Amino acid sequence: MERVGDDMIFEEILSRLPAKVVCRFKSVSKQWCYELSTPKFVFIHARRVGNSIQKKLLSLKENSIVVDDIVAGNLEEDTSETVTFPYDVEPSFLSIIGSFNGLILLCIKRSYNELVLWNPTTRRFKMISDEYFSRYFGLHSDTGGMYFDEHNDLKVLHINCYWDVVTARVYSRHNESWRKLNFMYGTQLGSNFYSWSPGIYSDKKIYFMVSNYWIPPGERSIVVFDVISESFSILRFPEHMEVNPCQGHFLTISNKLHVIVVQYAGELIAELVKYEHDEWIKVFSFNRARIVHHMETQERTNIIQNNKWLITSIWGDTVEVVLCNDSFNYIQHVDNYNGPKGALFLETIVSPFD
Repeated sequence: MERVGDDMIFEEILSRLPAKVVCRFKSVSKQWCYELSTPKFVFIHARRVGNSIQKKLLSLKENSIVVDDIVAGNLEEDTSETVTFPYDVEPSFLSIIGSFNGLILLCIKRSYNELVLWNPTTRRFKMISDEYFSRYFGLHSDTGGMYFDEHNDLKVLHINCYWDVVTARVYSRHNESWRKLNFMYGTQLGSNFYSWSPGIYSDKKIYFMVSNYWIPPGERSIVVFDVISESFSILRFPEHMEVNPCQGHFLTISNKLHVIVVQYAGELIAELVKYEHDEWIKVFSFNRARIVHHMETQERTNIIQNNKWLITSIWGDTVEVVLCNDSFNYIQHVDNYNGPKGALFLETIVSPFD
């Protein structure tokens, strides 16, 4: 019998195992620990995990952080697991900024703010905030995202809005340092009247929904960050979003950018549109969209529950949409989705460290 080579063992066999199992195999020997930690293996493993319809949902409860299984876009019952955050801080002081390749980007909101990269699966973490972030971070105006550059260096994008000025900075995992980027000139997106959504990664770009919730109400922009050129641009809205007032919530399905569009035109209407070949295409309309009252949101334990999804609103309310058979079959391939209480993530071995 022909001997199985190391490449076959690591790249074709072990790369198909769950992240927690891979972590246990690292203790076999120093050589295995090295091979299972190389950038090539981590990339192959994350790519295979990303093709699964099983995700994890991290939820910030009042006194705990809980992880549930999400299979085919719906929460699996009796799968809850309580996880411990690496710092001694109540979950109510945590804010999720984004999720990418198994990493969660969180802000600790205290007398001084701190930014943490955390892998809930491996429990590894790194504090990456600097003096600028701690001093100027604004809960409602700051946002960010994560991506890998062409050299496989993990980057963290931080966008700060302060005194009507937008400041964009990027952190390098390899260099362990921040540097400033050029933002678009002539915009007013740094005003206190604007609210920025968390960034969502799709096809080497990070997308942000920027909405004016004051005057003029309903004014919207989609800001796009190209991770290759490190430049910003504005993307037009789909025609479905020309009605005021209106809001949009990003998600990715089968690695394609989608937006859940909620319109208040006589009645509450929710639709799913996708961005493909530089065009916005309507996928379907949701059934029975409704505004969830404040007390109900406190009682809901998850952003995804019983085929019902919660959508964040910049006007202070929360909208619930119900998945029917067609929408459920389509949305089961969801890759990334953030809500008022949590975010989807993959179980990977991607490290906050280089």
